[in-house]
Amino acid sequence: MTNRGTSLDPWYDSYAQRTAGLSASEVRALFAVASRPEVVSLAGGMPYVSALPRELIHASLDRVMGDDLAMALQYGGGQGLRSLREHIVDIMALEGVRASAEDVVVTTGSQHALDLLTRLFIDPGDVILAESPSYVGAIGIFRSYQAETVHVAMDAEGLIPESLRETIASLRTRGKRIKFLYTIPNFHNPAGVTLSRERRIEILDICRSNGILVLEDNPYGLLWFDHPAPQAIRSIDDEGVVYLGSFSKTLAPGFRVGWALAPHAIREKLVLANESAVLAPNSFGQYVINAYLDAADWKGQVDTFRGLYAERRDAMLAGLREFLPDLSWTEPDGGFFVWLTLPESLNAKAMLPRAVKELVAYTPGTAFYADGRGGQHIRLSFCYPTPEQIRVGVKRLATVVNDELELLDTFGSATRPTPVVRPASVGAPPTDVA
Repeated sequence: MTNRGTSLDPWYDSYAQRTAGLSASEVRALFAVASRPEVVSLAGGMPYVSALPRELIHASLDRVMGDDLAMALQYGGGQGLRSLREHIVDIMALEGVRASAEDVVVTTGSQHALDLLTRLFIDPGDVILAESPSYVGAIGIFRSYQAETVHVAMDAEGLIPESLRETIASLRTRGKRIKFLYTIPNFHNPAGVTLSRERRIEILDICRSNGILVLEDNPYGLLWFDHPAPQAIRSIDDEGVVYLGSFSKTLAPGFRVGWALAPHAIREKLVLANESAVLAPNSFGQYVINAYLDAADWKGQVDTFRGLYAERRDAMLAGLREFLPDLSWTEPDGGFFVWLTLPESLNAKAMLPRAVKELVAYTPGTAFYADGRGGQHIRLSFCYPTPEQIRVGVKRLATVVNDELELLDTFGSATRPTPVVRPASVGAPPTDVA
């Protein structure tokens, strides 16, 4: 064995090959700086949990502490609390999904469900199809299991069916094994677009005819603004679709409770994988959420979130129209994100240190591709800052963009030295990139 160990990591040669896919975010250090209060962060997809009335959470906690404490502090089943799974069935029914609590598996957030499913299906070298761009957290999971992520083109109506057909045919010609299509059909992260009803049907037909499973990731589906998204893909097909959901966006991410709705055979293996990984999902969090759903006007609270995020969306779009009118961007009907396209001469990743120096942060588009693309794009999150902060942040971003374009016009390149970015002080809150 070649000894490649170092004093920094003497175990280098002992790691499994798949650990090569584990890597830190390319912008983590900059996000730490973006946690400073003077920086307007348009980077992280953090829900605005301060909009939750404290009395709702207190009441749920009081019930658990009084009536359910012994069970809430104990190990639970690998499939999750039965009464919570029944609530989850009712929640999914709002998007047309007909299901049984028996086919729901509670997980430690939907990210955990995605990890378990990838573990169940992927051998090294297998192909996963994903939109172009796709969720950064999913790309990281797929890479960690040594999958090949192949992006499929999308536009303002979501994933393009003809591109899906062509991609599948090309991969099959090359002898590749395609295991599943990963899609975020509603208020896409990062692109902000929603897959049309007609395309949902066509894409499902394409996957059926090619024996490809669909993983429908839907954390934002209830957070629509002017009108609901089309009904879930899972509402069309019970057997060919695994549906992933989460309470992170409609309640709070700190509970770390999500779920998967899977066909029976997959559900059986998913429960076993869940038990193997964590024994049982978080019992205390499940009991608190169950108590909340039992007693609170949770639909009214989702309405409150819709209004709050719609106001922030409007502030971002107004700021872009005012300060960057020559650029293009998506206009989401819900969710958290706007996808901004820069002039071809600019690179979002290279520009980020200068943006942080101007006290605004964003996520470069390169984070959302498995193949290095995305330099011309920026994901802007409007969920957490106030409308006033959003306007200030977009104005600062416009200053950076226009300054970079002026440098290019004058010198042929952005010649200003990249500023030194110093780490934030210990204890600064993280900036989530979900």
